[in-house]
Amino acid sequence: MRQSEILIKPIVSEKSNRLTEKKNTYAFRVGRKANKLEIKKAVEEFYNVKVADVHTMVAPRKAKNRMTKAGYIQGSKPAYKKAYVTVAEGETIDLYGTV
Repeated sequence: MRQSEILIKPIVSEKSNRLTEKKNTYAFRVGRKANKLEIKKAVEEFYNVKVADVHTMVAPRKAKNRMTKAGYIQGSKPAYKKAYVTVAEGETIDLYGTV
């Protein structure tokens, strides 16, 4: 798999920011077929850091309903895979760049 298929985007939320501050762990949305070794290699190459640990999970799809002028619409948000990547002590990933 290519690196662009493995790492889709970083997840920036209150929970992921708390994990970054306390445990030096970053959250990423990754490809469904990517395994832990591929994720570790992609993060190390892209961000130039040493990865200590990788945890993955698949978030299930969610049903979404809404009422519009046209009527009641039912749909769903697709399932996706997340990876929590812990980097080595003393190293950081700059997700925001120079904002």
